[in-house]
Amino acid sequence: MHYHLTVAEEQSGIVLDQFLVGAFPNFAKASLRRVVRDGKVLLNGGPCVPSHRLRSHDVVSVLLADEDEDQLAQTAAAVGPERVEIPILYEDEHVIALDKPPHLACEPDRWDREKAHLLDSLNAQLVSRPLPPVPRIVHRLDRDTSGVMLVAKTLEAERELRTAFDEHKVEKTYLALVEGDFGLEDGQSETIDLPLGPDSRRSGNVVVREDGKPAQTEVSVEQRFHGFSLLRCRPLTGRTHQIRVHLAARGFPLVVDPAYGRRKAFALSEFKVGYRKKPGRVEPSLIDRLSLHSARIVFPKVGEPGSQLTVESALPKDFSRVLKQLAKFRPARP
Repeated sequence: MHYHLTVAEEQSGIVLDQFLVGAFPNFAKASLRRVVRDGKVLLNGGPCVPSHRLRSHDVVSVLLADEDEDQLAQTAAAVGPERVEIPILYEDEHVIALDKPPHLACEPDRWDREKAHLLDSLNAQLVSRPLPPVPRIVHRLDRDTSGVMLVAKTLEAERELRTAFDEHKVEKTYLALVEGDFGLEDGQSETIDLPLGPDSRRSGNVVVREDGKPAQTEVSVEQRFHGFSLLRCRPLTGRTHQIRVHLAARGFPLVVDPAYGRRKAFALSEFKVGYRKKPGRVEPSLIDRLSLHSARIVFPKVGEPGSQLTVESALPKDFSRVLKQLAKFRPARP
């Protein structure tokens, strides 16, 4: 069977493999990418690669023999695409505000292209719409950070939101559970002002360095525990890992942060006096990802100068569970 598919204006900018997932939702993405590499997909009559970005009015031709379709169907039934349901907190004709789960990268893992990621999962959710939008990421959260995140639905919205971020017209607020009693009175705030740059010793990490880029984070105390603090953090700049590095530099690393702290997970036995593990059982973690949550975002409403939208994300279960146990066994001292 030969399929000739025209890229709609709303789909301009979509990557070829994502476009094919939308056109053939019952087939696994890995299998569709293999079909492209085998030369059975043509773009405007010529060869192409799975990562090619399409433009409106492009024609994608898919040339499949009966045995190809049978093999695609069998692979999909045996494996199936790995996807995660992404809750939507707000949506209009320009933007989607997502409630990003932890343990989910925003874009494909460079070492594991078939692993679930936010963009692929969201595309799978939107594909059933009559004219599914092409989601465009305008800012990112770390893989293990949860919470509200914006995605543009059109090229124009992407440009307008990116400009808003560049001009510091977007206000983001995070909740961070850290080690130590952060010394601020109720109602007070502190601005951590430390320049950040790449860590020459560890690729992908960031450190405080004099020749780094300016970075400021406003911090206040949201809730106190004995030996721990829940902080409300507002990054005034948008540097990579900014909150994590700033807090660690001040001596208050995230409770869970394998890169800048000292834990990969946090368990009850670490703070409950007299905790006894059940014989023969492995103690479960209360939280096994970054103790950082994107709680609130305020941004200009696309197409309406002077108007703003506020979207909030409630704490997920793992984060709430930790706070509940700390309040029970490590309440703040009078």
